[in-house]
Amino acid sequence: MNLQLLNPQGYIADIQSQILWGFLILALFIGTAVVGTTIFVALRYKEGNSKVKYSPDWKLNKFIVIGWWGFSLIFVMILSIIIWKTAHEVDPYKPIDSKIKPITIQVVALQWKWLFIYPDEKIATVNFIEVPVNTPINFQLTADAPMNSFWIPSLGGQIYAMTGMVTQLHLLANKEGSFPGGAAEISGAGFSSMQFIVKSTSPEEFNDWIKMVRTSKNQLNLTSYNELAKPSSNTPPTFYYYADKNLYNEIIMKFMEPSIKQNMMGM
Repeated sequence: MNLQLLNPQGYIADIQSQILWGFLILALFIGTAVVGTTIFVALRYKEGNSKVKYSPDWKLNKFIVIGWWGFSLIFVMILSIIIWKTAHEVDPYKPIDSKIKPITIQVVALQWKWLFIYPDEKIATVNFIEVPVNTPINFQLTADAPMNSFWIPSLGGQIYAMTGMVTQLHLLANKEGSFPGGAAEISGAGFSSMQFIVKSTSPEEFNDWIKMVRTSKNQLNLTSYNELAKPSSNTPPTFYYYADKNLYNEIIMKFMEPSIKQNMMGM
């Protein structure tokens, strides 16, 4: 059984997996110590065991108190250091350091499908992503529908996509293959069909794919987008030539107040 959450295929997912297993080991250690101590005390000091010395003043024993609280303090300090270090390391807004130029993918959560725009490559896709292996991916996410959560379990954690704003997520696939992604936020009747595939390939295969998509007869502009944005479920992967470079900004700005729109357009 292939559990994507426990099968990391990316830089961020590897770090998150290490955190998960590390905390699991610490939790098992603490749990074993607590359960073991409970069983030991219950058996040793059970009623009728006359071989055990009665020591009613143990609760005032400073060595026991220092040991008990000292152990707890050390454990909390270890957890704090791990959390502080890894929380900054896997910050979704933090770009991944790499000598390879990152790829930008603009994401729009729709009802009930995902639109992916590659602005530099001038293509767009629906419910399908292809990326070159070992290349940082800078996701910019928004929504033209109820708030949703974008998640590729094999590559990293989830991030919210919300109307009128842009969130960020930086991921990297360090292995070739196909990885499932989807929505982690219930957003209506078609929520369960908001699934997509992420395909990680060699740079050469990725460039060939880009060239192939650019030849698509489908053009993504404001008119075709408005048709695409209508609610639909189980939408198959679709490919577009990205013909309107301002479309993504227009999707975001449509939810702004008129005064804010004017100020933003004048900047």
